[in-house]
Amino acid sequence: MGDNMKGVLLSGGTGSRLRPITHTGPKQLVPVANKPVLEYAIEDFKNIGITEIGVVLGNKGRNEIQEFLGDGSKYDVNITYIVQGNPLGLAHAAGCARDFVENDDFVMYLGDNILKSGISDLVESFKSKDYGAGIALQEVDKPHQFGIVDVDDDGNVERLIEKPDDPPSNLALIGIYVFSPAIFDVIDRLEPSWRGELEITDAIQYLLEDGYKIDSHTVGGWWKDTGKPEDILEANRLVLEDKSLKLRGTIENGAETSGQIGLAESATIESGAVVRGPVSIGDGSIIRDGTYVGPYTSIGENTTLDGVHIENSVVIGDSQITTSKKIVDGLLGRGANIGNADDCLPKGQRLVVGENSQLKL
Repeated sequence: MGDNMKGVLLSGGTGSRLRPITHTGPKQLVPVANKPVLEYAIEDFKNIGITEIGVVLGNKGRNEIQEFLGDGSKYDVNITYIVQGNPLGLAHAAGCARDFVENDDFVMYLGDNILKSGISDLVESFKSKDYGAGIALQEVDKPHQFGIVDVDDDGNVERLIEKPDDPPSNLALIGIYVFSPAIFDVIDRLEPSWRGELEITDAIQYLLEDGYKIDSHTVGGWWKDTGKPEDILEANRLVLEDKSLKLRGTIENGAETSGQIGLAESATIESGAVVRGPVSIGDGSIIRDGTYVGPYTSIGENTTLDGVHIENSVVIGDSQITTSKKIVDGLLGRGANIGNADDCLPKGQRLVVGENSQLKL
């Protein structure tokens, strides 16, 4: 279905709303159900036959992303890296991909998005007629916080408004677009907006004014932008609920398990532990006796849980959690270490906390 269509995956952005998690790596590599967010986008491309993918890198996290994705061969795709440098807006990022895209149509995908339904409907809709662009939309509760479109009965876009005071609809752009190469000439003519960026909404509006038809497709199922800790937790819940999880590791006799459990081959649930799915547990992790892992929890690799009660949480990995307290709705960064204070005097919580942390004790 690709027909020489290319993919452009944006992985810049500083991840400021995910600090301190992002002090150690780019937000697009934060795992959801034990898979980095960027991988979901690459799978969506691959599922519709797009194997030529340009990954646009910002200044932050550039090396980690290149190291992680490599040349794309582990996903059976070809990855070309495109350095954007300073984040001068989505339209600027698209413009940086011009040499990579050449004269092909392309899908541009913001790397911190995860959506349930994939992108095939959006792309097929775009291909059905001669469109200058196609945009993925979803109904939102707070339209004044998004780029909003006005569409006619056939789904043709009539105008785009960025964060309107008086929204004409509740259909928001969610960060996945299909473009014909006509977009590049438009980007060349753009002026920076009030926030100093080249706005993709302006670019699409120019296409409209140049007489191109713009298609829209409202995506079914859920969509999440994983920009904030609570978004990561919600995306983790949604993916765990949807995915069929593979049980490959060891569950000892005397462990109590129920629901769907994804257990990596080298992971163990020991006798006396209770695990209630949906849960995902990564390579080399151990759930010890007396531990309770509740639904909607992802435990990354090389992590030991001992005696803790944890639910609806994401533990990124390489962690030791031995507190006897309950952890709920937690996002724990790589290498987090949470012990017991029960025998320590004086009594009190003992914390070493990174900047921009959020605690409720």
